[in-house]
Amino acid sequence: MKLSLSNLLSKLTALVVLSGLSAGLAYLVYTRQESLQWQYQLREQFNGTQPLVMTSGDPYIRALMRTITASEANDVKPYNVIYGGKRIYNLDLHPNICVPIRWGPNRGLCSTAAGRYQFLNTTWEEKAKLYHPEPKTTGFINRREVYSFEPEYQDFVMYSWLSDRKAWGFDITKKLQQNQIEEVLCNLSQTWTSLGCGIEDNSVTPKLVSIYHSVLGEELAKMKIESPQISMELSLRDNL
Repeated sequence: MKLSLSNLLSKLTALVVLSGLSAGLAYLVYTRQESLQWQYQLREQFNGTQPLVMTSGDPYIRALMRTITASEANDVKPYNVIYGGKRIYNLDLHPNICVPIRWGPNRGLCSTAAGRYQFLNTTWEEKAKLYHPEPKTTGFINRREVYSFEPEYQDFVMYSWLSDRKAWGFDITKKLQQNQIEEVLCNLSQTWTSLGCGIEDNSVTPKLVSIYHSVLGEELAKMKIESPQISMELSLRDNL
């Protein structure tokens, strides 16, 4: 049976449409699987956050730092993430990129939050001036100090800030040793608004206490392996 040119073109068009639909469906299935896989991996990260670059310090403060990360910068590269989820790899200085806020109570504004602890550029300048161990001076006429935003310095400044009783009006370490993590998080929510008692809770907020206890266990176990004498002293102090 002979096919007319118009019939042949119609059949070819139908085949092309069907092929396109099949390819589109396959793509949708693939992207859906990718999305589900990403969501699963993200949920897994909520059970514990990336280890700190800093290797020293009190395990209670270290665990708190990782807990803050879980809510503020839950990413496989937390030191590089800026508000909105984009990553920045030049950390010579705070990125100071103001990203528009598209939802929540601050919608319409923009945020410069960056790094593992989502420091605003103004907060970083203020705290780095107090705690940064290696400030550098730049300029010949208008000389000023600048502060590297590399991971080790993010950790050091954050650790020093949380350990400073005068900065917070109470002893965070002591509160944590007394297992008052909820009170600590509530107080810190004035600065990191996703920690509970703040204005921007997220899906991780209800899990923060359990995340803290999980990573505290890791930090205490690590200390026992690396510094058995110090861990013994901490244990005795906690039981006083």
